[in-house]
Amino acid sequence: MRSMNRTRSIDYALVTKYGFLLGLGLLVIGGGGELLGHALLGELPAWENALFFDLEVIGTALMLFVPFIFGIALPLID
Repeated sequence: MRSMNRTRSIDYALVTKYGFLLGLGLLVIGGGGELLGHALLGELPAWENALFFDLEVIGTALMLFVPFIFGIALPLID
């Protein structure tokens, strides 16, 4: 009788690639939105400035940490 493995293996390369691209996308949206917003509208409301800044920070953090976590650390302890 074959035992059923209930845990699924994570494709670390795929998660690393798409996590990095998600971070890059958030960074581009945040930076581009801030630049285009100021260029087209002049002064943006404070909540929009905060939103674009937060997108840039979260995008940068994802781009830095996802490759280390899913590309290096988790495959080593798996």
